[in-house]
Amino acid sequence: MSDGALPLSEGAVGQAVVDLQERLLAVGITPLTDVLGTFGPSTKAGVEKFQRLRGLRIDGVVGVTTWTTLVEAGLRLGDRLLYRTHPMLRGDDVAELQSRLCSLGFDTGRVDGIFGDHTAQALAEFQRNLQLPIDGTAGVATVSELVRVSGRHQTLEHVTAVRERELHRSGPPSLRGRHLGIGEIGGLSAISASLSRHLSSRGARVTLLHHPEESGQASEANAAGVDVYVGLRLLPDQTVCTCSYYSSYTFESPAGKDLANRIANIVPQKLGIPALAQGMSLTVLRETRMPAVVLEFGPTELLVERGAHIVDVITDSLDRWAASTVENHQKP
Repeated sequence: MSDGALPLSEGAVGQAVVDLQERLLAVGITPLTDVLGTFGPSTKAGVEKFQRLRGLRIDGVVGVTTWTTLVEAGLRLGDRLLYRTHPMLRGDDVAELQSRLCSLGFDTGRVDGIFGDHTAQALAEFQRNLQLPIDGTAGVATVSELVRVSGRHQTLEHVTAVRERELHRSGPPSLRGRHLGIGEIGGLSAISASLSRHLSSRGARVTLLHHPEESGQASEANAAGVDVYVGLRLLPDQTVCTCSYYSSYTFESPAGKDLANRIANIVPQKLGIPALAQGMSLTVLRETRMPAVVLEFGPTELLVERGAHIVDVITDSLDRWAASTVENHQKP
């Protein structure tokens, strides 16, 4: 199906809907009781279930992100050759490759289903250790050995989670010396600017990111080499603060989760609205290479009345998050 057929929503009919329904069934989303080729209530429920399972925004609409994720979900390790390409290969087969390598101690970076440089290097190191041809390609022989070895020898925790936790532990115990990326994803430019000034006054180096798309924000954050990314978005019809961190496949960001929880814990008392920390696979969370959170606030009136409080909440949470490196070092 071409992107021109998207978005698909309830009421749509035709071959594109047939393709959608067949893919949902193929990844285990059942039952679908709508007539084949008709996007009815059952298909919408199936899309929402898939979005929920994959950490996507749950709206029952198949846009580019949901469709791409659905296509990726149909790929299994061994279905195709995996190697470093431009653009990078994506899919559940890549995620399984990464997960198996990480479980053996070969650090691919995040388990994100994206075959990038870290995955290629980890794969080549695995091949070197197993005395296989070192070409950074997951072909039949390499996949067969990986499945055999990883099924018998696995660590208790993926090396990539250990690395992220240790990087956080070794960082400065305050905001001073930290490089923070603040992403204005939509509707909060004034608060983003105020937050940047506030963090700078605490000694942090701040990079403001203004790319209108999440993938662009991630690219800018990666290129800048920030230590942590905080994305801000206005949801005018929402009366809650959602604090999202990266979680997908077999990996969740431990440092990102810690920061999201810290923010969610103090929002109710400081802003008077409920808050929720949740693991998600939003594009910007999936594609950033550092601990990252996306904070979504509403309604609009809250931001007008308590914008300064929001800045204080985020700044204090980041400060406590940075200071937690001292707490971790003191643990036996």
